[in-house]
Amino acid sequence: MASSVSQQAYLSAVDKLAAETGSATAAQLATVADEVLSVAALLRAQPALRRALTDPARPGTERAELLRSLLAGKLSQATVDTLTTLVSGRFGQPSELLDVTERLGAEVVLRSAEKAGILADVEDELFRFGQIVDGNAELAVTLSDPGAPTSRRVKLVEDLLKGKAQPATLRLVEVALEGFLGRSFDSSLTRLVELTAAKRDREVAYVTVAKPLGDADEQALAAKLSEIYDRPVSLKVDVDPAVIGGVSVRVGSDLYDGTIVRRLNAARQAFAK
Repeated sequence: MASSVSQQAYLSAVDKLAAETGSATAAQLATVADEVLSVAALLRAQPALRRALTDPARPGTERAELLRSLLAGKLSQATVDTLTTLVSGRFGQPSELLDVTERLGAEVVLRSAEKAGILADVEDELFRFGQIVDGNAELAVTLSDPGAPTSRRVKLVEDLLKGKAQPATLRLVEVALEGFLGRSFDSSLTRLVELTAAKRDREVAYVTVAKPLGDADEQALAAKLSEIYDRPVSLKVDVDPAVIGGVSVRVGSDLYDGTIVRRLNAARQAFAK
């Protein structure tokens, strides 16, 4: 988890990014996203560089110039200026620099998708891909295996999603394969779904039911949850016959479990006492 000082460095970089790319097209933002994520990959592979760029004994300006010397002429000016702003800030520990660089890269991917008007598509595609992975044990093991070369897992995802999902969705799945913010693959996907929804100013509600909800039921549930949380809610519905009936809803750390299987389990526990 990022410390308060690294969070401040991140926010300063976000402000710089906005100033540098205010009139950028979706394609230009996608290029910046790829550049930022390429620097994240460099930081992941080079612990010594992370330490040098977060060394509290060095002034922020010196750390910024070190990074600029490495990136100048290789990446766009917007990317270089944004990342030098980032490293001129303070970090509690070197690993936080990698985390906030990854987070910044994902943010630029989302800005590109927002500019293109496809944020809702990206959110749904990420969630649906997560469901596909959850439903295929072999695929889940392959994609979650940190010992397997990332390039091979990326190629597998490209084969599965090419022509079926937005390029921004594919890019974010690749980010998840790297272990976004130190998470597992499935947890990374979930976090990216939530960040995409937040970019649309929406809360995510994970709904589990025994059979598909009708449109009217979905709309009614979304309206009720929006009333409770005082903001629009994006439903992510998973059909699982094992719950037998009823509805389970999770929003953040809040869980509303009205499934029949939960009631049966509760009854068994009561009888066992």
